[in-house]
Amino acid sequence: MKMAPISIGGRKIGPGEPCLIVAEVSANHHQKYEEAEAIVRAAKEAGADAVKLQTYTPDTMTIDSDKKWFYLGGENTPASWKKDNLYKLYGTAYTPWEWQPKLKKLAESLGLIFFSTPFDATAVDFLEKMNVPCYKIASYEATDIPLLKKVASTGKPVIISIGFAELSEAEEALKTLRDSGTKDIAVLHCVTAYSDDPQPENMNLRTIRDIAERFGVVSGFSDNNAGIEVPIASVYAGASIIEKHLILDRKAGGPDARFSIEPAELKALVDGVRHAEKALGMVHYGPINDDEKNYKTLRRSIFAVADIAEGETFTEKNIRVIRPAYGLPPREYERALGKKASRPIERGEPLGHDSIG
Repeated sequence: MKMAPISIGGRKIGPGEPCLIVAEVSANHHQKYEEAEAIVRAAKEAGADAVKLQTYTPDTMTIDSDKKWFYLGGENTPASWKKDNLYKLYGTAYTPWEWQPKLKKLAESLGLIFFSTPFDATAVDFLEKMNVPCYKIASYEATDIPLLKKVASTGKPVIISIGFAELSEAEEALKTLRDSGTKDIAVLHCVTAYSDDPQPENMNLRTIRDIAERFGVVSGFSDNNAGIEVPIASVYAGASIIEKHLILDRKAGGPDARFSIEPAELKALVDGVRHAEKALGMVHYGPINDDEKNYKTLRRSIFAVADIAEGETFTEKNIRVIRPAYGLPPREYERALGKKASRPIERGEPLGHDSIG
């Protein structure tokens, strides 16, 4: 299926275009507006193309309940995520809505694309008033059909992560978006292990290209794990969008600190991605520069390997295919055998068409 490029904020995104690198602010502001501003500025300085927030409150996300279902379990779940119920956890992580118009203004003044992830219909209405250029759907919400319909009704581009989605669920999500009005869609492979020591064998980056080919969409990678090696590698797997959590200092802690990257790491990620894009280049056959053209002479061609008199027959003993490539190409060798020399040829002289009678 053919991939359709999309445009967000005047930026074309898709195969052959520079990868859109998105810095996710998430909960890394520690409920301090000045820190949120600093993260936006750090994203710009590191070379990111966009910043993304999350638009929710504890009340739009869940209810305040101490029943067992509202506590996270799991052997590898951080203790800080398990000690409080979901309502209290989101209360420490959400980005106050009154900050968001100001952060959008700052981001856009710096030349960054600004958008957000809504988690319910009221968040979509709020973001519409802010006139965001696109929407992001989180992996957890990929099966929230009412939310998908609400977002799609805006007609704006949608970037959706499908980290937890089975194939059938991903198909349903995309069908819902398309049937409800979304024309421009990007789908991100997402590894949501929240690990500070991600295992490469769990990354499955081949999924990125499969997404693009299977669904005919722009594809990318949303990485909720520490490090930058895998996101850089995702470019070789076809990622047109990369999303990473950005924090000013991991030592400051916070819900997302252990799998977020610091500004210097984001800069290294951006540099690595741009280097990878240069290495990918374009579809090209043949020499790419003067150096390659020069070394092309190390190919083989037909040379006289013995002195040959005018009228003498070419044989396997007096002509050979050897390096360098100043004579007739090797494909002419069998045709030359049995023919006669049109002039005297010295040993070590390349055969040309004028050498054959």
